[in-house]
Amino acid sequence: MPDLKHGDDAAAVNSLRSAVMRLSRRLKHQRVDESLSPTEMSVLGTLSLCGSATPGELARKEHVQPPSMTRIVALLEAKGLVRLEPHPEDRRQKVVTQTEQAVVMLEESRRKRNAFLATLVEGLDEDEWAKLRAAAPVLEKLAHR
Repeated sequence: MPDLKHGDDAAAVNSLRSAVMRLSRRLKHQRVDESLSPTEMSVLGTLSLCGSATPGELARKEHVQPPSMTRIVALLEAKGLVRLEPHPEDRRQKVVTQTEQAVVMLEESRRKRNAFLATLVEGLDEDEWAKLRAAAPVLEKLAHR
C-alpha cells in the first residue's frame, strides 16, 4: 500500500494532481463551442457515454445538486442540444436525450482535443509514450471512481 502522507508516494500524488489540473485547464480551452460552460459540456459527454438519463441521474453522475442540473438541462434544451421526453415508466419524470446537434458538436470537440493532445505527445520519446499508454487505463479508472 502506498504511503500517501510522506516521501516519494506523497510527492507522486502531488505531482499527479498538479499535472492533471494543468492539462485539464489546457484541454478546456480547446472547445468548439465557446458558448457552452465546462459543466454543460460535461453533461453532454455523460449523455454520450451513458445514454439518456433523468435529471436526477445526471445530477448524481455529475456530482451536482438536482436543482442545478434542472437549470443546466434547461439551458441545453434552449440551445437545442438536448430534448426532454416523458419517462417510459414514471409519468412524473422526464428523460434527457442528446440531439443530433449535440452528437455532432461533441464529435468535433473530441477531434479538436485529441488533435491538441496528439501534438503534445509528439514531443515524447518512445519510452515516455509507452509509459503514457500504459498509464491511460489507470487514469481512466481514477476518473470514474
